[in-house]
Amino acid sequence: MIAVDAAPKAIGPYSQAVAANGFVYTSGVIPRDAAGQVMQGDIQPQVNRVFDVQEAVLAGADCSLKDVVKVTVYMTELGDFAKMNEAYGKRFGDHRPARTTIQAAKLPAGAALEIDMVAACGR
Repeated sequence: MIAVDAAPKAIGPYSQAVAANGFVYTSGVIPRDAAGQVMQGDIQPQVNRVFDVQEAVLAGADCSLKDVVKVTVYMTELGDFAKMNEAYGKRFGDHRPARTTIQAAKLPAGAALEIDMVAACGR
């Protein structure tokens, strides 16, 4: 089990991430601001907030975005895909993990976005 103070505490029976067999599996992260409120509006700041949290969780496992091999992006509005993709691409730079993007009818707390990752760096 991986838990870091820089990421929101798990609010249910799950972990921020788990290391197993050389991989780190992060839980899905929705965009919550510093006060814990779900962010609304432009999708790009939401993507960046989720990446900030995921990077903190990965760092807690001695990993980084360069170790990520698979990403799943859940969005309630695929009309925001191009903007999401632009912010996503800036965060990964030249690194290109496999990715699945899914439109979901509803996400926790009314979020517009949720992202989970798998990294090859498990301790």
